[in-house]
Amino acid sequence: MNVHFIAIGGAAMHNLAIALHNKGYKVTGSDDTIFNPSKSRLEAKGLLPETFGWFPEKITTNLDAIVLGMHAKEDNPELLKAQELGLKIYSYPEFLYEQSKDKTRVVIGGSHGKTTITSMILHVMHYHDRDVDYMVGAQLEGFDVMVKLTQDNDFIVLEGDEYLSSPIDRRPKFHLYKPNIALLSGIAWDHINVFPTYQNYVEQFSIFVDSIVLGGSINYNEEDQEVKRVVEASENQIRKIAYQTPEYSVVDGETLLETPEGPMPIEVFGAHNLNNLAGAKWICQHMGIDEDDFYEAISTFKGASKRLEKIAENSNSVAYKDFAHSPSKVEATTKAVKEQYRDRTLVACLELHTYSSLNAEFLKQYKGALDAADVAVVFYSPHAVEIKKLKEVSHEQIANAFQRDDLIIYTNPEEFKDFVFSQNLDNKALLLMSSGNYGGLDFDEVTKLF
Repeated sequence: MNVHFIAIGGAAMHNLAIALHNKGYKVTGSDDTIFNPSKSRLEAKGLLPETFGWFPEKITTNLDAIVLGMHAKEDNPELLKAQELGLKIYSYPEFLYEQSKDKTRVVIGGSHGKTTITSMILHVMHYHDRDVDYMVGAQLEGFDVMVKLTQDNDFIVLEGDEYLSSPIDRRPKFHLYKPNIALLSGIAWDHINVFPTYQNYVEQFSIFVDSIVLGGSINYNEEDQEVKRVVEASENQIRKIAYQTPEYSVVDGETLLETPEGPMPIEVFGAHNLNNLAGAKWICQHMGIDEDDFYEAISTFKGASKRLEKIAENSNSVAYKDFAHSPSKVEATTKAVKEQYRDRTLVACLELHTYSSLNAEFLKQYKGALDAADVAVVFYSPHAVEIKKLKEVSHEQIANAFQRDDLIIYTNPEEFKDFVFSQNLDNKALLLMSSGNYGGLDFDEVTKLF
């Protein structure tokens, strides 16, 4: 097949482009700008566009398919040309479904935990040399790419994102995969620029459960009341299997998972990660991995990239960075680190960076999210608020939202940086939570403090 990508440089898009190239397809693409790591990865495969920009002349009737990325706009010149020629235009998830409609589709959904659960499943499969197709939202140890597509593999494991499919397809991505096997980890309001009400957001998960093929199955986290309600209310003729956080203990800074063979040390920690592990175990069992083999493999899982990633450590201090930004994930991550390092002072720093987190109304959702920290710090950039065309957010609004009298708030990147580098980290745990970089914080420099 001859496939052209409009906005090939996106995190998901470039991985799909490479997967198709590896499968033997002829792949071309365009974008107005491409950053690393996408740029170097595309270049290594000979897929990097020679010139950045949009070129309608690239769109011809010789193309079998167009894959349209979210970064493109509705009036993109290449898109308009493709529509004019009547070419088949796919969104990213539509094309993934097209590539996997004859496979057993395993889709991991949820507001949080889906990348970690998908990563756990793939780690276990890789450990036991079980070859599967996949799409995951993080770079994994032992995996060259984040998307793999083959002719022969029976299973495909897909991270089921609830964000929109493309500029011309406003359906959430995970509505398009039609799972045979599904998992739902948690529901916590997010993407308020797309789903303006909580009810509207939750409804997307009901549609997801109803999209599971007849006779399929869903594993769901019964500790999340909204997940439990959504799954149990569905009239879809599927098997519904609940899971919950397994028993575990923390001894001398090491997490021990209770198994039929006794306590087993594992690399990941925190109740939310153990809950994710329980869901991953069920899915792996559906895919033919027995319980003992699952435990053997999962004991070596160190976590997905950017998910509670240890960046530095010495004899009595440690630093983690985490992608956490939604209120529920911030709370779970902060609690997890405090539980793991009970005897250390936890300095938790959160950057409010996303559209939702910088919305004055949504801020109220953060109440109590940093309560487990001994020292709680929030950084946000008024410039980011301006760029996102949101109403100005004040110190007072943030202080009121978190309901914590000793909350430290920074809006100047240099002042925040000075705070971090002035810390005496003796007997401390430093937790940096952001989907950004605090206005230019060099994480490599942070590691030199240890």
